[in-house]
Amino acid sequence: MTDLARSAVAPAMPGLSANRSLLIAVIGFLTLVDLFATQAILPSLAASYGVKPAQIGLAANASTLGMAISGLLVGVFSANIERKRAVALSLLFLSVPTAALAFAPNLTVFAILRVVQGLFMAAAFTLTLTHLAERCEVRTAHALAAYVTGVVASNLIGRLTAAFVASLVGAEHSFLFFALLNLAGAALVSVALHRNTPEPMDRKGRFWNAWLEHLSDPALRRTFAIGFLILFGFIGVFTYVGFVLMKPPLSLSMTALGLVFLVFLPSMITTPMAGSFVRKRGPGPAAAGSLLVALFGLGLLLLPNLYAVVAGLTLVGVGTFFAQAVATGHVGRIARGDKAAASGLYLSSYYCGGLAGAAVVGQLFDRIGWSAAVAGVFAALGLAALLGVKLAPPEIA
Repeated sequence: MTDLARSAVAPAMPGLSANRSLLIAVIGFLTLVDLFATQAILPSLAASYGVKPAQIGLAANASTLGMAISGLLVGVFSANIERKRAVALSLLFLSVPTAALAFAPNLTVFAILRVVQGLFMAAAFTLTLTHLAERCEVRTAHALAAYVTGVVASNLIGRLTAAFVASLVGAEHSFLFFALLNLAGAALVSVALHRNTPEPMDRKGRFWNAWLEHLSDPALRRTFAIGFLILFGFIGVFTYVGFVLMKPPLSLSMTALGLVFLVFLPSMITTPMAGSFVRKRGPGPAAAGSLLVALFGLGLLLLPNLYAVVAGLTLVGVGTFFAQAVATGHVGRIARGDKAAASGLYLSSYYCGGLAGAAVVGQLFDRIGWSAAVAGVFAALGLAALLGVKLAPPEIA
């Protein structure tokens, strides 16, 4: 397809105005709010189901398994999928398992519904990332930073809302409220996103050929590994820190625990800067520097002082979200050919890291304690920082 013909079908997004950036951020928020909000009510859910922190942590984060699977499948079958319609339908279908969580009779059913949630969340997430990469062209980094900012907002507002709603109607029935947010997301996408014909893809042979081509690229493999380690560390911290905060000596209430997640507010300011920072300094310094900030924050989490823990959580949030914005945009810039397959592989790796973090850090937390859990996260993010140093712009990647 010629440039002229392509512009006639789907003109490139005309700049990223403040309104357009806000729209992208809100879509990001409504897409992943279910993933993070649950972490704010994990202590209450653990009590309701009578299970240990590691068990409820793994069940709640089972959504990342669905997201890992969906990321790959969407990458395979996205060649002929119209992005806007598929994103809207994914968010519409997401409301079904979200509402069903309010009535899950046991932890097994709860975990299965979380997996199903993950399938639809990742479908919407992957196709939106692909849509932005195809339509924003030179502004890809800024568009993706805006989208990840919405994901940051889902951490903040989602957790605050989950804690507040749970205090009113109970932890289980708070999921009905989030099902309404899923429906709102579907309606917003239907009204606000542009329709577009997917970019033509020259796929030869089996569908996994695109995966193999991307996996043969050392730069992409490095970025996939960084994504895995980022969510490993993030999930490891924010899944289990609530149990620490609600126990002596801090002994926070559920409402106070929700307010602690205001730590994500600074990330909403810093994450949109990722695109500009990458353009000026390069992806390597951006990724490694932001992860060093997160590593410093981890040290503060070991102090028995609420202010120190809040400061540590703030730095972990700022560092990991900034690094995630850098890595997500980097995949779109350096992938050759099938960008949807590359985004799918990245997100699959990213969310597998989340599930691994919930499982590994949960066992460290249950068996040894919080210090061991933080040490495990430190090792993961430290390795991510070392890998991040080697990220290079597309022309020299």
